[in-house]
Amino acid sequence: MKDLKISKRKPSYPISEKLHKYLEEYNRHVEMPIFYDDLLRFQGAIEVYDDDDNDTLWIRVYYSEFDKQEIDLSLKKVYAILHSDGNEDIFPFLSVDAIDYCTFGNSKPFRIKVRNILNDNFSYFYVKVADASRIYGLELEHMLSPYNLNFLISNTTLIEEHIAGIPGDVFIKDMLPSCTRQEKSQIAKEFVKFNERCMIRLLGDMRSYNYVIVPTHDFDHVVYKIRAIDFDQQSYEGKFNIYRPQFFKENIEMVTLVSKTFQKLSIAQYKTEERSILVKRLKSYNDRITLLLASMKDDTISTKQHIEMLRSDIFKYSKDEKFLKCNTMGEILKCGLEFLTTNYENVNPLKIG
Repeated sequence: MKDLKISKRKPSYPISEKLHKYLEEYNRHVEMPIFYDDLLRFQGAIEVYDDDDNDTLWIRVYYSEFDKQEIDLSLKKVYAILHSDGNEDIFPFLSVDAIDYCTFGNSKPFRIKVRNILNDNFSYFYVKVADASRIYGLELEHMLSPYNLNFLISNTTLIEEHIAGIPGDVFIKDMLPSCTRQEKSQIAKEFVKFNERCMIRLLGDMRSYNYVIVPTHDFDHVVYKIRAIDFDQQSYEGKFNIYRPQFFKENIEMVTLVSKTFQKLSIAQYKTEERSILVKRLKSYNDRITLLLASMKDDTISTKQHIEMLRSDIFKYSKDEKFLKCNTMGEILKCGLEFLTTNYENVNPLKIG
């Protein structure tokens, strides 16, 4: 399998006026008591290791006593806004147990661990720089995947709820080999659908550490789902295969599992099922998708070189000349979604925008 090359550093794109209005329209924009830059005032840090003493590439940061009191209170307010509409009655029962910072990757996020002191239950959320392409990715995931996402924007700061699950690379290495034949078959099916969904909605760089496996117990068996957790590479790269998880060497075990488990007819069936579901989601979110794409079409979230390369690659794949007329990533995505609904068997074409 040929290794795909990802751009070394994707720039962070500002939120346009159209996108800002969209976020306000759908209650994604709120006033926050703390911003990303405030968390950069830490005075010290230590490395964070996992249970096997491996470096996690996160560091645990510390603040001066004065800053800590102010930051802890502000983070509790953020937690309350994210989970309980800002209800401050819960503050006495919350503890900010850890603030971790990751210098690896594009977004350099802060991970906040908040614990309920009454029962020791805890949850995480992330504080990041608000990047327009990532916001488009989060919104598209919210509408076109089976999962709702909870996130908020405040000026140039993005607050994201943690997506729980087993990191794909950890699952593939430690858990996949011991799965039963039936479980492996179900995981293979989910990977086919996940691959198709990422390709259609142009979500790139789904290497095994950028998605999680979510096991759910259902009667006498376990159901496995695959969820994306990183949306930095929404409609940015120029190579079409970067939007297809099957072409990353980190996913070779999953690709091998699919090829050993299914014949081409079954793979085609699962792709058809996923396309059918995507069309139904497009119809149910048609007005919202239209507004989002109207912003995305006029936005700059990639380079001219990437746009030209991607529209050429997709034209070779689809043979639809409409892609060659696209001048932005938003236009390419819009054409792709309309191509899906127009060419899908027994589905009336859906005009977006």
